[in-house]
Amino acid sequence: MQGSASKHWRILLGLALGAVVGLLANAWSQGDTSRERVIAWIGDWIAYPIGQVFLRLLFLVVVPLVFAALAASVARIGTTGVMGRMGVRTAVLFLLTTGFSVVLGLSAMHLIAPGRGFDPATSEALLKAFSGEVQALAGKTPAASVEGAKGVVNLVLEMFLPRNMLAAVTQMQMLPLILFSLLFGAAIGVQTLQRRERVVAALDAVSDAMVWIVDRAMRLAPVAVACLIFVSTSRFGLPLLGKLSAFVGVVIGLYLVQLFVLYPVLLAALAGRAPAPFLRNCLPILATAFSTSSSNATLPTSIEVCERNLGIRPAVASFVLPLGATVNMNGTALFEGCVVLFVAQVFGMELSLAQQAVVVVLCVISAIGVAGVPGGSLPLLMGVMAQVGVPVEGIALVLGVDRLLDMGRTVVNVMGDVVTAACVESRLPPDVT
Repeated sequence: MQGSASKHWRILLGLALGAVVGLLANAWSQGDTSRERVIAWIGDWIAYPIGQVFLRLLFLVVVPLVFAALAASVARIGTTGVMGRMGVRTAVLFLLTTGFSVVLGLSAMHLIAPGRGFDPATSEALLKAFSGEVQALAGKTPAASVEGAKGVVNLVLEMFLPRNMLAAVTQMQMLPLILFSLLFGAAIGVQTLQRRERVVAALDAVSDAMVWIVDRAMRLAPVAVACLIFVSTSRFGLPLLGKLSAFVGVVIGLYLVQLFVLYPVLLAALAGRAPAPFLRNCLPILATAFSTSSSNATLPTSIEVCERNLGIRPAVASFVLPLGATVNMNGTALFEGCVVLFVAQVFGMELSLAQQAVVVVLCVISAIGVAGVPGGSLPLLMGVMAQVGVPVEGIALVLGVDRLLDMGRTVVNVMGDVVTAACVESRLPPDVT
């Protein structure tokens, strides 16, 4: 355990060093075209490739790990009522915490209103600087409306049962994979005991192999994380962060409320666990989530830590965590609500209570469909903005600081899954393994 803790402290050290070096590089290159080219070359040809090799090694194992973990968990429990009770408790906790997150974000943005009086010159500069990124995101944004019952049915079918599941999975749309994994596990659960044990053993072997690959990939983490952070901080530097400091401060403050108020209350009230040691044992999860900005990339670490450090049974960890990595995005829902109101305030718009209710519902729904990859929420966020009449180009105002906020909301997302797993664990009969 000491070696594991040391590894994750090295990740955090790499993150800090990458941020500092990137900020210094940004300050050194300001106003000098030749220096800016040098920093851009280092970012594009050295730092970015190293960071991407690390991330893609983690993404490599997501699909087989989710399938094997979920299917094995369902097959172990079989067709008993335990699976139904576990599923209901998981779904209720996911919905309650995600809804709470959106309402918390909207309330704080109303109270503090960081978008009112925002510097017009900075707004114009940001809209111009990120126009290319906005256009790229717009190409991935769902249609603003779905007409007729047939359109709604087709939309739902594409989310859960697409015609080409392989294509959906390659785009990190994990809902079809999760549905197939649940069905496959249920089908194995009704087989004879000998068959069931043989298939579950094979699925466990696949899970263990994926964890082995992740363990090797994590050896690159300190250097890779430093490179990923360097790319962002060397490009934008402190000036942009200063201009958006009020908005960034509100969002990060709300992340902390989630982590150190909401989750500890749930742990104490529903799981009967002491929050301080629980969160301390989650340090490897926190470090991995913060450094990768990806719920999917953090999933192997989450499963391992829950089973080894937190005493959560494999049947629970392998069911709740892969499901949560796809459909439980508390931090993302909170962030989306904050961005919608922030952009509306910058443009001098007042959203009615009815419009804000729509924002709450859409943020909860869109959080379910978010790909668990860095920046995966942005295209769907533009769809939410369009639905309530907030200019979608206003998303450019936050693109420069999104990497930092993405790291924080990934931590909130992943810890929401872990806390839910602990709460579900506490309610299951002792004979479930």
